[in-house]
Amino acid sequence: MITEPGLFRDLAYVFLAAVVGGALARLARQPLILGYVLGGLLVSPLTPGPSVADVHSFERFAEIGVVLLMFSLGIEFSLKDLMGVKWIALVGGPLGVALSIGLGLATGTLLGWSPLRGAVVGMVVSVASTMVLARLLLDRGELHTRHGRIMIGISLVEDLAVVVLIVLIPALGALQGERVFAIAKALLTAAVILGPFFYLTRRILPPILARVARTRSDELFLLVALAIGLGAAALTQAAGLSLALGAFLAGLLINESDYAHEMLARLLSLRDAFTALFFVTLGVLIDPRVVVTNLDLLGVLVGLIVIGNWAIWTIVTVIFRRPLSTALLVGVGFTQIGEFSFVLVQVARQAGHVGQDVYNATLAASLVTILINAVLVRLVPSWIGPARLDSTATLTLGLRSAQALEHHVVLCGFGRVGSAIGEALETFGVPYVAIEADPDIVKSLRARNLPAVFGDAAQRVILAAAQADRAALVILAIPENDRARLAVQRIRAFNPTVQILARVHDVAWRARLMEAGAAEVIQPEQEAASTLIRH
Repeated sequence: MITEPGLFRDLAYVFLAAVVGGALARLARQPLILGYVLGGLLVSPLTPGPSVADVHSFERFAEIGVVLLMFSLGIEFSLKDLMGVKWIALVGGPLGVALSIGLGLATGTLLGWSPLRGAVVGMVVSVASTMVLARLLLDRGELHTRHGRIMIGISLVEDLAVVVLIVLIPALGALQGERVFAIAKALLTAAVILGPFFYLTRRILPPILARVARTRSDELFLLVALAIGLGAAALTQAAGLSLALGAFLAGLLINESDYAHEMLARLLSLRDAFTALFFVTLGVLIDPRVVVTNLDLLGVLVGLIVIGNWAIWTIVTVIFRRPLSTALLVGVGFTQIGEFSFVLVQVARQAGHVGQDVYNATLAASLVTILINAVLVRLVPSWIGPARLDSTATLTLGLRSAQALEHHVVLCGFGRVGSAIGEALETFGVPYVAIEADPDIVKSLRARNLPAVFGDAAQRVILAAAQADRAALVILAIPENDRARLAVQRIRAFNPTVQILARVHDVAWRARLMEAGAAEVIQPEQEAASTLIRH
């Protein structure tokens, strides 16, 4: 196989930039995406020093990052979360976009711009980066807060608005009735294709996932997850919608299944790697010289995005009777632009509505506003005060029963030993959550209204779903010794104070599990021998 040596060198540069930038951001207690973008600047061909040779080869990889992030976001989100913010998303979303466009027009009029230029600038600043928004919410654990749900709902509506704006921009300045027809046709095509697809998928996916789960193959689970996420994204793109929207909707479908937690656990590492690649690529594409040569225009764009959008989305959120503290946090989330703004300004440039100066300033404004947004997202909650923040910020994926547990037992493994322990806990009225890798056992437990999570107890996502951070005791009844040790290590890292009891078949593994963090390790043969001796 003949490969291009430059590609691997560029990949090495990009991931090294992600490591260096991410590490520096962590040391400075700043969001990781800040470090990734700045790391991309370091290896950009537009800055001095070592640089990637072919920037555009990474744009495809970056798109995979968008798909995986939005797919995993859909898995963590739920249809119930989305329905809870439907009115502010469906009505408030278009209202906010319209106000941003109006602000762009008004600003352009004051500065002596043509109406076309002002309208395009308004459209460019009206659409925030879903990728940036989602990454920050996940990093801060705020996906399930009031403001987190509102922001995700609005950003999805903005994705749909982009489709309309892309069709509309070439028609600006001329009355072209066919453009209205084109918009209607695009939306109708999307509905005709996506409606039946997601209906059928909702019927077909559960039995497919059940069959894959019974194989107990981590590799197959990961491959199925990739096939679903990438396939749905490709379909929505073919229907004229965004990749991100399709991936998110596919994730929502997975969320309703029993296998959501395990699928998310398998995706996380791959998702984070490609997400880092997206933000590094964003930094690579930015030309720092534009900041110097377009300071006036750049200042206007940054002001519209940071001050204008913050005010607009805060007001829109208040209109829908949300608390001011929530509204301020929602507004902060939209003080940045990203990938969709690039698309809009490119379409406008090709149509002759704006020049290269607006295009370059948009790219630079993206970098500047992402950096400002990362700082604001960190500072504003402290200004508001913790007492006024949403108390649901610590919610995790949760159990299917939506039951909030505390001081319970997490029982890892529900085979012969685990089921016997479960019966004893039920007899004494001790609440517990079972973690089991056999989908049939999980199904039977849920049929008995017992809380159960399908997946690997060594995965942090699964432990979060079982609310192991609030457990009083974790019992490991896993037959595989190496997996049991890994589970002990992960549980101890997840909850440093919880008591961990484990059992092993091989006496040689007893010391290893104790070193990993188990409080007590039981070896059945030794216990049997001790019992016989006492008699």
